[in-house]
Amino acid sequence: MNISFLLNGEKVDLHGVSPTRTALDWLRERRGMTGTKEGCNEGDCGACTVMVTDDSGTRAVNACILFLPQLHGKALRTVEGIAAPDGALHPVQAAMVDQHGSQCGFCTPGFIVSMARAHKVGDTDHDDALAGNLCRCTGYAPIVRAARAAATVPVPDWMAEPAMPPVTGLARAPETTEALAALYAERPEAVLVAGATDVGLWVTKQLRDLPEVIFLNRCVDLQQIEISDDAIRIGAGVTMDRVLDLMRGHSPSYAEMLRRYGSAQVRAAATIGGNIANGSPIGDNPPVLIALGATLHLRHRDGTRDMPIEDFFIAYGKQDRRPGEFVAAVTIPRRRDRLRVYKLSKRFDQDISAVCGAFCVEVDGGVVTTARIAFGGMAGIPKRAAQVEAALLGKPWTDEAVIAAWDAWERDFVPLSDMRASASYRLVSARNMLTRYLLEDLGADTDVRKVRA
Repeated sequence: MNISFLLNGEKVDLHGVSPTRTALDWLRERRGMTGTKEGCNEGDCGACTVMVTDDSGTRAVNACILFLPQLHGKALRTVEGIAAPDGALHPVQAAMVDQHGSQCGFCTPGFIVSMARAHKVGDTDHDDALAGNLCRCTGYAPIVRAARAAATVPVPDWMAEPAMPPVTGLARAPETTEALAALYAERPEAVLVAGATDVGLWVTKQLRDLPEVIFLNRCVDLQQIEISDDAIRIGAGVTMDRVLDLMRGHSPSYAEMLRRYGSAQVRAAATIGGNIANGSPIGDNPPVLIALGATLHLRHRDGTRDMPIEDFFIAYGKQDRRPGEFVAAVTIPRRRDRLRVYKLSKRFDQDISAVCGAFCVEVDGGVVTTARIAFGGMAGIPKRAAQVEAALLGKPWTDEAVIAAWDAWERDFVPLSDMRASASYRLVSARNMLTRYLLEDLGADTDVRKVRA
């Protein structure tokens, strides 16, 4: 593949690029730019953080799972490009020196890039902006102090990206849904790559060879959000940071779960369509979308199909998707916000769920009238708690409702034991989440960060 992009302000043209060559490997091995570090090589530690700018703005992303073709027509800035051309330090670099924010220094370049990106866009939620950067020796307090100290200093002129010269289309990167449908129908064995936050690990961890790849990041019509009076339609290519921003105004509980869904770097690359299409039993979006009564839209060269999203997941590793068919969008009905989402994980931020429960219960006159409850981590697929829902209907919205549903949980779920949680722990946790939903709905404070024994 032939690609063009800006690297620290200078145009780079590459020919014959492997579609799964990562930006991290290319930077270190071909350009000798070793400031960008390889730590986990799976998008968790942030040591490889770089900045990518395009028409939609500037994001911090993980170079270790960023394929080079995803940079076509964009601007890449590494830690080597954060200081001025004459060597003058960026405000976040100067603040890190002043606040003693570095010890061994291995993680520091990644922190600097994340801090510089947040500084550039005016993001002062430093704990969230830096949640995807791990440090084992300095401690986060001086790093956060540095970010705060730099926040009021103007963005340096050299951080503005020059205009990118026009680029031609990219092979295996369709620019419309129609073109994607035609190409995928011809090559149904190809791997679809949107953000590569999952597929990237196939390459870096499983060492898989992906001879046939189709990139979705240039398919602009997959990246649209449409809001009407009665529904929200989200294109499959919409990144999770945009879904987070969207849901802050529509469902704060969903938004808070998305804030914990992954780091800023992961949310900037991962797409809602990818999280649905991979069919993971521990994906955090599907349980929420099931509880919201969402409709999934599938596209094929021969036409489209719509289905309730819970019908898409058939069994572990199996979805109702024909060869050459792909997830195009998901539509969420707009209703009174009754959704609450509870994500249980070993780390509070940026961790895979042991259990993720989503609850939408409607109450009229103190009695449960409708209920939609769904879970991830409780079965081989994201699954609706149909027996629990039935047990709640017609019951007073009190402790009696929870008691009435007690035995129904075991009819809905037979969870597995694994490294994240035992089956019994998962079952107890799911039951407790219903209690938490009831208590929160009745006005109790259930936030684990606020409640004290």
